[in-house]
Amino acid sequence: MNEAALTLEGWYALHDFRSLDWKAWTAADDEERAVALEELHAFMEEWGPVEEAKEGSTAVYSIIGQKADFVMMFLRESLEALNALETAFNKIAFAQYTTKAYSYVSIVELSNYAAGGSAGDGSDPMQNPHVAARLKPVLPQAKHICFYPMNKKRELADNWYMLDMDKRRELMHSHGLIGRGYAGKVKQIITGSVGFDDWEWGVTLFAEDALQFKKLVYEMRFDEVSARYGEFGPFYVGNLLTPETFEEMLKL
Repeated sequence: MNEAALTLEGWYALHDFRSLDWKAWTAADDEERAVALEELHAFMEEWGPVEEAKEGSTAVYSIIGQKADFVMMFLRESLEALNALETAFNKIAFAQYTTKAYSYVSIVELSNYAAGGSAGDGSDPMQNPHVAARLKPVLPQAKHICFYPMNKKRELADNWYMLDMDKRRELMHSHGLIGRGYAGKVKQIITGSVGFDDWEWGVTLFAEDALQFKKLVYEMRFDEVSARYGEFGPFYVGNLLTPETFEEMLKL
């Protein structure tokens, strides 16, 4: 049996994609919309103290295209906390003007393919500030987001899970060099979803220049890890939403 990669896990992640029921929103009267916006603002105001207490992080983005209208990305300490957030949103008045478009459940992950991904001396890796920051990241409020799920192939000659550890580590090192070439341009958060969702990983990218998403993903297509072993799900791309721009988007 081939050696499985060892992983370190941090915060649990929920990507909650919603579509707006514009017909219902425009049909509502001014008072109903005002109440909905007030409850939405109150819901969003609860996120700041959570981040200050280093118990999670949150980001909200509009989504371009017909797959959804916006996404709320939550990082929290437990699945129970994510479930409570999802339930809390569903209870506010604004939720009745949305429909569930897509969701993705995962957990921030580092594998021992990456240098520094695990501690071999028995020490607590979470005491390493670099590791802790990657496992429990503060979500950047960058202008743009790109999210997609992915798998590693399990097909005959192109079966990632039949490669030995040394070969996988070699391939991932080469793969990682491409990503590091975009340092300062793209922030990447990898979340593992084996046993949690339909795909194996979720990749969330943040950038001030959305064109960097295209350049990074395209360049990685030529790397052997992606070219031979990568399977990619739907891509979602969008723009940052603050409480102010969220309200502006909803203005009639």
